[in-house]
Amino acid sequence: MLTLEEPAQAAPHQVVPPTPTVAIVGATGAVGVELLHCLEARDFPLAGLKLLASPRSAGRTLRFRDQELPVEALDEASFEGVDVALFSAGSGVSKRYAAAAVKAGAVVVDNSSAFRMDPDVPLVVPEVNGAAIAQHRGIIANPNCVAIIATVPLWPLHQRHGIRRVTAATYQAASGAGAAAMEELRESTAAALRGEAFTPRVLPHPYAFNLFSHNAEVDPETGYNGEELKVIAETRRIMDAPALPIGITCIRVPVLRAHAIALNVEFEAPVSPEEVRATLADAPGVRLVDDRAANHFPMPSEASGQGDVLVGRIRADLGDPSGRTVALFVAGDQLLKGAALNAVQIAERLLRR
Repeated sequence: MLTLEEPAQAAPHQVVPPTPTVAIVGATGAVGVELLHCLEARDFPLAGLKLLASPRSAGRTLRFRDQELPVEALDEASFEGVDVALFSAGSGVSKRYAAAAVKAGAVVVDNSSAFRMDPDVPLVVPEVNGAAIAQHRGIIANPNCVAIIATVPLWPLHQRHGIRRVTAATYQAASGAGAAAMEELRESTAAALRGEAFTPRVLPHPYAFNLFSHNAEVDPETGYNGEELKVIAETRRIMDAPALPIGITCIRVPVLRAHAIALNVEFEAPVSPEEVRATLADAPGVRLVDDRAANHFPMPSEASGQGDVLVGRIRADLGDPSGRTVALFVAGDQLLKGAALNAVQIAERLLRR
């Protein structure tokens, strides 16, 4: 059931017009800024745009289409006249204000974890399960960034060849922990190069020239951290594969933005690397970067700032003599396809409906 303070049933008038009024909640955060850039870069049709944030950010301005737009303080009355509300301000804010947005007639696309596992809320990656958008009751959830980046290439492989098991290791950038973590990486790296001590404030361990287990809380029973458990549950839900075996280790690495994932995929029957390449060559949202001769494969530096999930290092798993397992390496921009771009693509689908 919906975890809202009051019911969020879609009202009869809750149909998104072809030129909607859009609100961005959390407009001054790292993902909020990218939402603004995506709307502009994709020429999203707008009747109006409201920028909402906490009271401490109210009064700032952000540039959009050669205009300076004011940032307003978020409250329950902020959604009057809004058709689509793009939330990116954390689960607490979403739980508090999403109901008000829906009650005012808006469709909420929420980038937090607040509603991702609610069975009444579609959890959507448009390239995978875009049809689920039609089932919304006022709220659509944007998945975890790793789940998005992983499922974009996994889904066409599952459709074509049938996936039996997935094992993953992530290399997650500072962008996944927000703008403050990105700044901590910059500052700690500069301090390390100067030979100075630096005390972490945002993340629990030194970040410069280091990597460590994802900073989500570890479940004492399973030993998996919260990020890993999210990715397992959300990947299964997005792909409508509730029993799919998934093993994952999530690691924070000293990269500013764009996550990378090593995927080991076991199929129902033997599959060659050539078949995997052919399947992914024209898959939506995927770009092959798989040049063995040049040792050129997906990198965060090339994934950053663009919307495709880069896929390469496609090779047979030599540890599986059955020929059913193929290894891949992928990289995607956590702030774009892993967050803002995916949300805007959902909003674009709402317009087409």
